[in-house]
Amino acid sequence: MAAELTVEYCGVEYPLAGDRVFTIGREADLVVDADNAYLHRRLVEISHVDGLWWVTNIGSRLSLTVSGDAGTLHALVGPGARVPVVLPSIALLFTAGQTTYEVTVCCDAPEFSAVVPPQAEDENDLTLGGVTLTSSQFLLVLALSEVVLRRVGTGPSDVPTNAQAAERLGWPLTKFNRKLDNVCDKFDRAGVKGLRGGRGNNATQRRGRLVEYAVTARLVRPEHLPLLEDGERAS
Repeated sequence: MAAELTVEYCGVEYPLAGDRVFTIGREADLVVDADNAYLHRRLVEISHVDGLWWVTNIGSRLSLTVSGDAGTLHALVGPGARVPVVLPSIALLFTAGQTTYEVTVCCDAPEFSAVVPPQAEDENDLTLGGVTLTSSQFLLVLALSEVVLRRVGTGPSDVPTNAQAAERLGWPLTKFNRKLDNVCDKFDRAGVKGLRGGRGNNATQRRGRLVEYAVTARLVRPEHLPLLEDGERAS
């Protein structure tokens, strides 16, 4: 008998049985945003195949980030790719235009349990995911992720523009743009996909991907948010 899944979005739960194929998108079983033309009509498909539940990206251009609790899993799922649901709870994040969406998927009989890694002893350690950031670079990532981190529960949230994030930090836009390029370059060299600039990857997509990675990998967390106020006073 297949494990039962529950998909949750904005406080509404959708229970899934083993014989059901469930889609997420602009015109799907779960409509996350009917008015966002940047969002695929159907981006995500959840189905039970070969004894496992699978999350499949059925879109043509948008990527999907899948993460486990406390950073226990992080996967970038491109168009046509899929990942199995093997943990008690996973989050699906995807960005379309200026908006990032988060959907939670819970499994009542997971193949594995999540083991929460210990917190670093030094809370001021800025070595994130194998990438060492300066204090100002960390604040930049935190400012871009602020809306997502402050959101209660799952749902949509707008990623700030460069100008909005620069204003939040009290920086000139040229300073923000330069530091954003440096941050994206560092993570790109460390193997994080979707952060390289240039053709086919515009500024909005790059910001959204940076926020998805930083939040799902728990590089920035809600308890870091007071640092924005300290950084604003120091700027």
